[in-house]
Amino acid sequence: MKAAVLTAPERIETVDDWPEPACGPGEVIVDVAGVGLCGTDLSVFHGKRATPATPWVVGHEGFGRVVATGADVPDRLADRLVDRRVVIEPNYACLKCADCLTGLTSACPHRAIVGINAPGVLAERVAVPAAFVHPVPEGPTGADLACAEPYTVARAAVRRSGVTPGDRCLVVGAGAQGLLVCLILARLGIEPVVTEPHPQRLARAVRLGAVADDGRTGFTYVFETSGYAPALRPAVDRAAPGATVVMIGLNPVHLPFTTDDVVRRQLTLTGSMIYDHPGDFTAAVAELPEARPGAVVEARFPLARAHEAFAGAAQRAGKTWIDLENEHA
Repeated sequence: MKAAVLTAPERIETVDDWPEPACGPGEVIVDVAGVGLCGTDLSVFHGKRATPATPWVVGHEGFGRVVATGADVPDRLADRLVDRRVVIEPNYACLKCADCLTGLTSACPHRAIVGINAPGVLAERVAVPAAFVHPVPEGPTGADLACAEPYTVARAAVRRSGVTPGDRCLVVGAGAQGLLVCLILARLGIEPVVTEPHPQRLARAVRLGAVADDGRTGFTYVFETSGYAPALRPAVDRAAPGATVVMIGLNPVHLPFTTDDVVRRQLTLTGSMIYDHPGDFTAAVAELPEARPGAVVEARFPLARAHEAFAGAAQRAGKTWIDLENEHA
């Protein structure tokens, strides 16, 4: 079958002789229709995150149609999945450890991370644990489904924050995560202020219901989505006393403030890592027909142009996805 594989840093090749997946116990085979690209995929592409081997199938934000089920998939579940459009929840928690048993599957130390320590989904067919595919309702487009996983990440961050419609929100960064946070806040009736130096990304955020940064302060919620370390301290300085700062973007730099800063201003710092199985994904997928997260998409490529899709993704103002159904996307 065809697949897009990383053969070296910054080199993706589309091959046509990749082995077919085996459908193991408790798994289903998904005929992949599309895969979105995000910053994690780009870190793999650029060699910043090592893969277990090369060549390595990349990508994790996949969707498609279930075409087969393996042993130990209950008949009732199989009947609900076979021939259904599904999105893939690409973090396979063990569901047995202490963190999983408390509901914090996002912290599972045994988590299989698709495209990182487990093979990716940018192939014509993939095997996926049946518990980690979610049937989708009628209505969402391919672009919407390519955004289902990052939409779930953003939605989980907003859920964990505790934000309410009357709050004043600052969103730092208008990459895919920032755009989706803006979209979700606008759906809650909030007009978020967004700070973003890239003019096209800023314009897209405004179209989604945000307003461009005008220098105001006194925000009750700050959502840091960029992962750009120098942006965090200025954003925190604009928070109101008692505000909540939600950190979604990742970077290895030590936090640029002291306990005095946090205690005297009575700030709450919240880290939000992906989402928790299964509730966050189930709720997000149910919202796709109305939320239309595909509005953050800028570019669509066929599988044959996967290298081009990866190589230019960071420069595009919106999200990129790869369409496996339409060869001339």
